[in-house]
Amino acid sequence: MNALRLTSLNDDRPERTVIKVGNVKVGEDFAVIAGPCSVESEEQTVQTAHKVKAAGANMFRGGAFKPRTSPYDFQGLGLQGLKILEKAKQETGLPIVTEVTDPRDVSWVSEYADVLQIGTRNMQNYSLLKEVGKLGKPVLLKRGMNSTLKEWLNCAEYILAGGNPNVILCERGIRTFETYTRNTLDLSIVPSVKELSHLPIVVDPSHGTGRLSLIEPMSLAAMAAGADGIMVEVHYHPNEAVCDKDQAMPPHMFGDLMKKLQVLGSCMNGMN
Repeated sequence: MNALRLTSLNDDRPERTVIKVGNVKVGEDFAVIAGPCSVESEEQTVQTAHKVKAAGANMFRGGAFKPRTSPYDFQGLGLQGLKILEKAKQETGLPIVTEVTDPRDVSWVSEYADVLQIGTRNMQNYSLLKEVGKLGKPVLLKRGMNSTLKEWLNCAEYILAGGNPNVILCERGIRTFETYTRNTLDLSIVPSVKELSHLPIVVDPSHGTGRLSLIEPMSLAAMAAGADGIMVEVHYHPNEAVCDKDQAMPPHMFGDLMKKLQVLGSCMNGMN
């Protein structure tokens, strides 16, 4: 199965890929992945998981390994963090999305994760891409912060070529000259991906904007643009977050967002 295809030249187009994770079919349903940037403690993680589950999230995200720009920033709890994520799953039933950063860690991280995330800094880590390509487990591949659409899809090809068809693309913003937002969220990439690929694509407005006030409107815009889901950072006490506190949604705001997404989704279904 290939990610790249020229729709204007290929009449024999593959069906759109649908990936089942828990009770959600990514590529068919609108998937909502929510949770904290990083796993900080058992209480923080489990309590946040319960709150996003109550609001209607389909999957729970949390970083046990955090590649950071500064070597002095919090790097995650590692194996302890994975065990905490496992407890959150046991209590809520939500599938776990967590990042893997090293090819040597893929096999044992996959024992805890339902979806393996490859972050923007590792999009072109070809050894890592080949390693997750050996698995059948879903992989969420974030777009590199300086990457073109073609480069991104070619990285997805590495995973597919390894035999793993379960790739979910994630737009998380790119670097431009703009400084007001953390990154520039490129929503034009959503329909562009669907023109060139059969893979599902979700949008991360938390990293894409870095501003709490912009996450809700950009989440709604992502749905309107045709995204297959969103990934949002939610923390039960954002002011206490170890990393990315400025973009962490409190649970009540996330609940309001979920209600608006349901209304927008119903309106869009009525237009079809």
